[in-house]
Amino acid sequence: MIGLTTLTTNGRPLVASKLNRRRALFVLAKIDEILDWEKTIERERDTRFVDLGRYLCEVRSGQYWRLDNLNSFDEFLEKRFPGSRRKAYYLMTIHEQLPRIPKLHLKQVGWSKATELVKVARRDGQQFDCATWLHRAQQLPKEEFKHAVEKHLTGKETEPWEILYFKAYKSQLAVIEQALETAALMLGTDKSRGYCLEMICADFLAGASLETDHENALFLALARLIGAIPAAQRLQLVDIVRNGLELIQTEVTATQT
Repeated sequence: MIGLTTLTTNGRPLVASKLNRRRALFVLAKIDEILDWEKTIERERDTRFVDLGRYLCEVRSGQYWRLDNLNSFDEFLEKRFPGSRRKAYYLMTIHEQLPRIPKLHLKQVGWSKATELVKVARRDGQQFDCATWLHRAQQLPKEEFKHAVEKHLTGKETEPWEILYFKAYKSQLAVIEQALETAALMLGTDKSRGYCLEMICADFLAGASLETDHENALFLALARLIGAIPAAQRLQLVDIVRNGLELIQTEVTATQT
């Protein structure tokens, strides 16, 4: 039975292969060289991700991590990529999933766009239109390209987004969290925290504009707040506004007569 069983899983050996010590030394040295180099040259780092991904795949398949007296490839990544193993796997995935794209072109588009190309390649499989997506990656800015990929994957038009960074003191966190939780209860727990924050700001603008002449700010804030409520309640609001306008018209007519 031993001769009939397979000693591989998903193409990877379950038993230790003969270690190519010379090649392992070369590849491990290359990885260290790139990692050291990218610490000092931030701007040009993006162009070497292709080589780094290829070498990492070779380390895994050739079990070169054994040269460092480690027990697994994961231990190797923990040592070489402390706190950022996810990036290492991204780089390896780029190498494995985009073999048809010339390495020079991948270097030109950069690793962040290459990770987006991987998403499309995984989704489309054999139908992946390599040339078209590579052209889009070369032509579009990074955020627009991510937007195009997300639309392709989900079939939905998504709004461009940004991540905001600001400092909040620990003494302020309780108030901020309570406001976000209250907004989520009012708007629905399926809403994002960013959406809840927008509604809090819109409510503030609506109140603040009552004391200023910024009528446009009040209108925009009310428009966003109305858009947040369910359709049935919006219809009720229309009736309330209509009845209020009729009452105003009656009062105006009465004063004129």
